[in-house]
Amino acid sequence: MRSTICGNHPMRTITLEEHFANPSFFEGPGREFAEQARQPHHPMAAVPGKLLDLGAARLAEMDAAGIDMQILSINAPGVEQLDADHQIALAKESNEYVAAAVEAHPDRFAAFAALPVAKPELAANELKTLVRDKSFRGAVINGHTRGRYLDDKFFWPILETAEAIDAPIYLHPTPPPQPVIDAWFGGFSPMVTGMLARAGYGWHIETAIHVVRLIIGGVFDRFPNLQIIVGHMGETLPSMLQRMDRSLGQPLTKLKRPVSAYLRENVYYTFSGFNYTAVFLNLLLEVGVDRIMFSADYPYSSMEKARSFLDNLPVSTDDRERIAHGNAARLLDL
Repeated sequence: MRSTICGNHPMRTITLEEHFANPSFFEGPGREFAEQARQPHHPMAAVPGKLLDLGAARLAEMDAAGIDMQILSINAPGVEQLDADHQIALAKESNEYVAAAVEAHPDRFAAFAALPVAKPELAANELKTLVRDKSFRGAVINGHTRGRYLDDKFFWPILETAEAIDAPIYLHPTPPPQPVIDAWFGGFSPMVTGMLARAGYGWHIETAIHVVRLIIGGVFDRFPNLQIIVGHMGETLPSMLQRMDRSLGQPLTKLKRPVSAYLRENVYYTFSGFNYTAVFLNLLLEVGVDRIMFSADYPYSSMEKARSFLDNLPVSTDDRERIAHGNAARLLDL
């Protein structure tokens, strides 16, 4: 299928939250998930194989759905919950694995780097090297690092380097710290608690709080050109912009700008599995079309459904093309 016609010419499509895993991932942070997926009739049974594949099968699915390019990132929970030495090892193997796929298919794949965030100076240097020498387009950070968030100045060497080299950071959800899971989401069956703490609600709120911590913690006042990307139509943030401006005003926060200004000027937003028109329209009204980018959340959501959703958005042809590829191409220098 590849690109379909938009106006009088094919519409290019770039999706930004598309996942992969290397074999070592399933021996480390992905071991529990892989074991669960091997259970009979498990709904995620096919996912590990799809995550590992960065070749013909994935490309065929992209072609069938009309997806021209995927920006690849390591599957959650990434490396962030490992100890420092294991972060370094898995990030290196993961980046080498995806770099080979990008080199083999440079017109179809690009990548966000995994970083050993427990060693910020090393992570910053690694990011600089990967962007400069391997054409990585930024980094993915999967939420907190054992309860520490990026507003902690410990991590600021990474943010300083990301700003300096114009490399955005995709902030992907991860489960909240265990005490939060116990207090907020406990008391139900393990299956219900697990889903409620993750895709059902918890990790969207977790990511939203992480972004707000970055703002309130002065990250964007210190690094005003730093760009963060979040998925899932903004992780509930768009519906809170006006409320936060009222409740977290500058007299209280001592920030240089209103909270909403940072959310409109330092954050980009992707679909990633949220094919809901009402949610999209709220995002559009709050942040504007130039901050919204296409995504499918493969292999957890359907590329075909994502593409159909894009094609049927109630927007102009020009705005659809900005969302489909233009904003991503500008941000990621594609």
